[in-house]
Amino acid sequence: MELLSALEVIRALTKRSAVVRSRDFAAHGIGRHYLRAAEQHGLIVRNGRGLYSACNFDTTEFHSFAEVAKRVPRGVICLLSALRFHEVTNQNPFEVWIAIGEKDRSPRQNGAAVRVSRFSRPSLAFGQTTHVVEGVPLLVFSVAKTVADCFKYRNKIGLEVALEALRDSLSQGKATTSEIREAAQVCRVANIMRPYLEAVSLGPAITRNPPGNLAAVRKGPNRQGGPSTLAAAVPEKNRPAKHSIKDTGLLP
Repeated sequence: MELLSALEVIRALTKRSAVVRSRDFAAHGIGRHYLRAAEQHGLIVRNGRGLYSACNFDTTEFHSFAEVAKRVPRGVICLLSALRFHEVTNQNPFEVWIAIGEKDRSPRQNGAAVRVSRFSRPSLAFGQTTHVVEGVPLLVFSVAKTVADCFKYRNKIGLEVALEALRDSLSQGKATTSEIREAAQVCRVANIMRPYLEAVSLGPAITRNPPGNLAAVRKGPNRQGGPSTLAAAVPEKNRPAKHSIKDTGLLP
């Protein structure tokens, strides 16, 4: 293949997708020497090992998600990154949180920072949704599954984040209580989440007739700057004990 033809193929591939792997170029007969020539001509830029983008591609706020999706095609955006993608809560982690199988190979730290969580096969398969970001297919857990995951990994991300995710997902209409309960069953946190779901569902009623400590249920932190009032609404005996979850493989 002549250089001019190779550059045209490179231009077409990088126009179609924000992130292209070297193996994708190789499938079209584009060798590494052509990629180096394209870099020298200012056509593409190397993002990391085996990853390239067009120099003038108009990237979005989720460019790092697309980059990670190219590096780990079977990985699923989860936890804090899924909250950010769905615009639930104000979480904005600098790492891209992804879920992979228990026996999958860990991705190399190359390019965008990645935080890996290992999920069981049923948990990894449940609640996956497919999106396209900058021309790259992206797997993201649904809002309901993400909320349940936040409770499962509350010792890693904090109970306050899980409660905020629960409140916001319901108040914004991005998930229903039945969807969250179903996800909680899959994630094996149904008993842990039950009192919080009951507190949220009783919200409108308890405003008119507060039954004991459930009167504290309302969105946002309390005036004294203490813990979430949703957490305060749940009796102490029904709250999950701190550090009660065994570490299930969330890697640093």
